[in-house]
Amino acid sequence: MIERMMRSMRNRDRILLAFGRNVARIRNQKGLSQDKLAEKADLDRTFVSGIERGVRNPGIKSVLRIARALGVALDELCKGVDA
Repeated sequence: MIERMMRSMRNRDRILLAFGRNVARIRNQKGLSQDKLAEKADLDRTFVSGIERGVRNPGIKSVLRIARALGVALDELCKGVDA
């Protein structure tokens, strides 16, 4: 049981890291700072930083705000993210 929980946590970490890398990559392609993205998405800059580092697990509303602020579809943010 503990082994299964640890495996689940590692998978979640990989998911969050992949998602965060996508956010950072697209943000940089768009020429936005974390501050500007946070402002456009109406989120705190530290939250955006945590998402990009894979240490924060954003809810669906936050993910939608980020997608809109970046001008991309949700599937673009989730490319390469395997559950």
